[in-house]
Amino acid sequence: MENLQTLADEIHAELSAREDRGRVADYIPQLATVSAQKFGIAIAPLDGPVAVAGDADEAFSIQSISKLFTLTLALGQVGDRVWDRVGREPSGNAFNSIVQLEHEQGRPRNPFVNAGAIAVTDIILGGHRPKEALGEILRFVRFLADDDAINIDRLVAQSEQAHGDRNLALAHFMKSFGVIKHPPAEVLGVYFHQCAIAMSCRQLAQAGLFLAANGRNPRTGFNVVSARRARRINALMMTCGHYDGAGDFAFRVGLPGKSGVGGGILVIVPHRAVVAVWSPGLDANGNSLLGTAALELLVQRTGWSVFG
Repeated sequence: MENLQTLADEIHAELSAREDRGRVADYIPQLATVSAQKFGIAIAPLDGPVAVAGDADEAFSIQSISKLFTLTLALGQVGDRVWDRVGREPSGNAFNSIVQLEHEQGRPRNPFVNAGAIAVTDIILGGHRPKEALGEILRFVRFLADDDAINIDRLVAQSEQAHGDRNLALAHFMKSFGVIKHPPAEVLGVYFHQCAIAMSCRQLAQAGLFLAANGRNPRTGFNVVSARRARRINALMMTCGHYDGAGDFAFRVGLPGKSGVGGGILVIVPHRAVVAVWSPGLDANGNSLLGTAALELLVQRTGWSVFG
């Protein structure tokens, strides 16, 4: 096993001086208050201590990384019936696009674009009040990370709710086709709060361990999903986890990953480790610029790409 702590320190030191860090998301005003200078990395092997560097223990808004956890939860609740309402193909459009929805009669292309994640949240809401559904999501994330200290950033959630018109439009549009079953305002209330879950790189890396270990969290011993389902979730992360930048991320990094506009990226190294990076500045596709560079360096030095 590589000396992961040395590796984390080297990558952090090498990239910390970089001036080009992208642009911090400002369409959610509360996210715009975060310094672009923040940069953290955590590498969690299947066995052994977590290696961290930089701001790896500072909590940040995970945003769309939450879609990975809600998809896993929904699959646990209703199984493959999820795919009756959400597709599994890359979108080729922006994460909040409504154009494709109209063309495909309200069925979102995949669970990681906003429309798809909203439909997944609607599935979780089935039979629950919004507060109960949100509580279930938060409990599940805490269970995965084995950390009850994880919470929701209420200021981010309020900021999203105040500026969530496009997401509300997506929900109403899907409801007109019967894809959304609950009142859009209720679904969006849960969705905005799940995106506002705040986690550190260390917590995120530990929460993703089950996907690197055939569905079982090696630190807690709990089976989260079957090995078959873990493989399929990883496949979706590889093809759809970085929006319209998924192909470029596969080309440069070659690992299943899920990004969020809060600047985080969670990456799975099957049978080896989970890596989480955070740098709030984004590229044109809404993915962390410095975070992607860090993961590219990591793969170059470890050979961890799934493509060999």
